[in-house]
Amino acid sequence: MNRAWWKEAVVYQVYWRSFYDTNGDGYGDLQGVIEKLDYVKKLGVNVIWLNPCYESPDKDNGYDISDYYSIMPKAGTMDTWRTLLEEVHKRDMKLIMDLVVNHTSDQHTWFLESRSSRNNPKRDWYIWRDPKPDGSPPNNWRSYFTPSAWEFDEATGQYYFHSFAVEQPDLNWANPEVREAIYDMMRFWLDQGIDGFRMDAIALLAKPEVFLDADNPDDIRYLANNPGVHDYLREMHDKVLKDYDIMTVGEVAFAKPEQGILYVAEDRRELHTLFHFEVADEMPRWDMKRFKEIQQAWYDVFHGRGWVSQFLNNHDHTRQVTRYGNDGPYRVESAKLLATMIHTLPGIPYVYQGEEIGMTGVNFDSIDDYNDIAMKNKYKEEVAKGRDPQEVLAELKPLSRDNSRTPMQWNDQPHAGFTTGTPWIKVNPNYKTINVEQVLADPNSIFYYYQQLIALRKKHPVMVYGDYRNLSGDDEHLYVYTRSLDDVCWLIILNHADHQTPFSLPEGFDDEHKQLILANYPDVKEQDSIRHVTLRPHEARIYQFAHTNNG
Repeated sequence: MNRAWWKEAVVYQVYWRSFYDTNGDGYGDLQGVIEKLDYVKKLGVNVIWLNPCYESPDKDNGYDISDYYSIMPKAGTMDTWRTLLEEVHKRDMKLIMDLVVNHTSDQHTWFLESRSSRNNPKRDWYIWRDPKPDGSPPNNWRSYFTPSAWEFDEATGQYYFHSFAVEQPDLNWANPEVREAIYDMMRFWLDQGIDGFRMDAIALLAKPEVFLDADNPDDIRYLANNPGVHDYLREMHDKVLKDYDIMTVGEVAFAKPEQGILYVAEDRRELHTLFHFEVADEMPRWDMKRFKEIQQAWYDVFHGRGWVSQFLNNHDHTRQVTRYGNDGPYRVESAKLLATMIHTLPGIPYVYQGEEIGMTGVNFDSIDDYNDIAMKNKYKEEVAKGRDPQEVLAELKPLSRDNSRTPMQWNDQPHAGFTTGTPWIKVNPNYKTINVEQVLADPNSIFYYYQQLIALRKKHPVMVYGDYRNLSGDDEHLYVYTRSLDDVCWLIILNHADHQTPFSLPEGFDDEHKQLILANYPDVKEQDSIRHVTLRPHEARIYQFAHTNNG
């Protein structure tokens, strides 16, 4: 496996509209990102992933782009963006941008032309089909956000296809003119000096030639990984990506390991790494056995061939300490344990803004307090069936995307110091006790634990390139594994439970010759024996051994 800078990266995701507002309009902005760069740098990360800030009507928080070459006024100006890039680079960090090319906004000039008439030269830039004989949509597919993936256009008498919201029509990647236009746009941003792309919904680019009805329309896996997607990505690589020293990470929905490796295998000339969603999609709450199975399956296929990404939350998925940890009495210990796991498993670790201070999900009282278009559409759909609105709300709350989109909690001042205005979405009420100011003043805080983990990654190649071996079988609470490289072996011990759990040192490890690398309980001492020890709730430890018979 070749070494590369992007494999050694730790990525910090900035959801800028919820990060820091400098002009009082209630939305975070690019100037706010600039003003907080020293904070990000202090954490130790070396790559920032910036969510979309392109011109957009903002129906889906910037993922509906109306002009790929402009910055939306809410975020700032192109000059502000260029200053941001310059300031990121001054701090020896890199910037990757969201690339959203499965779809555009319905306000993009391309789509306005496409829908203007059936004869327009850009008609075939999007996916248009005739109704069925009874006037219904061309097939029974759902979109991510709506009961049908098709929207009827009265003026031209055809339906257009949208994998997401009605306002997000899918581009027709089968049209070479579309692909060339996208490649031109990619070169524009790369020539500005950005360091790569996070590629939104990239597994959805290819569509079937004939849209047949699905046996189970609620199982929307048919939207992704269709024949042709790898041809498009290989062409993208050969025409654009290969000419730049960058990082590419694809959002690859519904992929199993055997599918995933096709996107990132080093000999296939497509992408560098990917996000898969087996954890996020298959584990609504923590399931240690299933998590271990997923990790093992991806490792077995990817080892020596390709690179995965490690994350448990982002702008689309509930904050990890709430969904997969304990955001109550063990919030600090649990947040540190989850960080230990993500940063020591094989792959590139991602930190979603606020994760490093232990921010939690929310529990708003009314659907009116939520902003998530997917949640609001689902709520409307279920209530229309006659269901009790409060029951529907309670059901949708835990996985609402707004759990991770509430403003960054900077201090205990009004609106958590995020804005002097009215925030675009309500602040989590716990900002009085969970905020940046508080964690920076506490040497044992979650923030400084993250800082240590990231510093260790820069110093110890075993964290990046080491082989992985699970030593804890399918134990429901203990996760014990090794990372081994050359003569170095790290043993990671995690008690993912709200109770104490006994642990015994596996055979082959010399208890007398170990080095304590990191522990999330501050009273752990290197000389303490771990032959037989009782681990406390959500306790995490990393030890280094040399020349073990394990790993």
